[in-house]
Amino acid sequence: MKDLLCDGFQDAVENSLVRHKSILDVLTKFQESNARVNRSVVKAVTSCGCLSVKAGKKEVPPDITFSELKTFMESHVEGALCEHCREIIQAEMGQHLYYLAALCNLLGLNLYDTIITEHKKLEALGIFHCQ
Repeated sequence: MKDLLCDGFQDAVENSLVRHKSILDVLTKFQESNARVNRSVVKAVTSCGCLSVKAGKKEVPPDITFSELKTFMESHVEGALCEHCREIIQAEMGQHLYYLAALCNLLGLNLYDTIITEHKKLEALGIFHCQ
């Protein structure tokens, strides 16, 4: 399928990726970008404090249904990203998407098709998708 935004982004990545064109470079840069996303979220908690994490063991009642489980569970995130942290995390996520598109290019995959395939699975399986 064609999607102007995804295909345009994937083409721009293809045209800009020169130095780290090896699959090994792209794989390690993809992994590094993932770590940078994680680190920027952690810094929002530990350095800035705009977010906090309140987590503990959750006792799940034995009689709860699977459909009720979603409303019972929590994200453990409190607060909201400040503008500074939002910019940093969004930039790191952009780099992560860049290397995902680069990986798709090297493997002959279309990013948009990958998203559509995953979306179809999600629509078909709903809450059972990632169990």
